[in-house]
Amino acid sequence: MRIIAGTAKGRRLKTPKGRTIRPTSDRVREAIFNIVGPDVVGARVLDLYAGTGAFGIEALSRGAAEVIFMDDAREAVALIDVNLRLTGLVDGGRIIKVKIEKGLDRLAKEPTSLNLIFLDPPYRISVSALRDICEKAARLLAAGGLMIVEHSTKLVAPDIDGMTATASKKYGDTTVTIYSKRGRK
Repeated sequence: MRIIAGTAKGRRLKTPKGRTIRPTSDRVREAIFNIVGPDVVGARVLDLYAGTGAFGIEALSRGAAEVIFMDDAREAVALIDVNLRLTGLVDGGRIIKVKIEKGLDRLAKEPTSLNLIFLDPPYRISVSALRDICEKAARLLAAGGLMIVEHSTKLVAPDIDGMTATASKKYGDTTVTIYSKRGRK
């Protein structure tokens, strides 16, 4: 796994041993960033279920102003820290080890307005649980902000209050659904 573009282009990321963390493939990440394009420059980003941190680190490498990495697994938090150091992007990242729902509640109390959220929950998540998390996360987005949800192709992407699904693309057993927050930027 490597960073595809930007200041850390070509840098290899440390990946987990075993199957407890399922990193987003380089191919899928590249496709997402081709869609997001220049919107990442200067953006405030939230990487939920961050795993290795690959998505958020890619965003930092491409010019994001700040990335908040959130995961509840000790191994994931350690990997994110190592990968931020390997890429030299420590200053732009903030790592929060917490259960996702609790972390979203905590962020909602901060004067936070995000431009981009990447959400890659475990594939075994139910549609109702995914909808609940997406709706909590969407409240943190600025008008016109994007939420990218990576999920199993077996799961139908949920409708999310205040969001419009603008695209959905399959990559093997992975589907990426992109939502835009209604309102003006």
